[in-house]
Amino acid sequence: MAIDFTAPVNANTSTNKSTGSKTQVDYQSFLKLLMAQMKNQDPTKPMESTEYVAQLATFSQVEQSVQMNARLDQILQSSALAQADALIGRNITSADGKTSGTVTEVRLAKDGVTAVLSDGKTVAVVAGVKVKAAA
Repeated sequence: MAIDFTAPVNANTSTNKSTGSKTQVDYQSFLKLLMAQMKNQDPTKPMESTEYVAQLATFSQVEQSVQMNARLDQILQSSALAQADALIGRNITSADGKTSGTVTEVRLAKDGVTAVLSDGKTVAVVAGVKVKAAA
């Protein structure tokens, strides 16, 4: 199917920045492209019903994938927080071995879990961190 590119392009679309993830931007771009394609189809050769149904099915799949990814992110954050909660009261040593102490608090951020020690120092909970039962 040919697309007529004579319709003006909205210059504001590139300046609208969202706080969403790259996936959200891709999803929005897909929706804009799909809508532009449907609006600008050749009137002498309209989209066949099978093409229309196929594009709607693709739209539905993309929407479901985005929603599932958002739910999986929520589950992963909940799981990380539950695991981090188990660190409170335990002794932890940073991966480089320079910082150690008893964990009094854990913080969950986008970049991972951080343990706050009794002396106020923080340790990123990453590969190589040693955790022991409190003495």
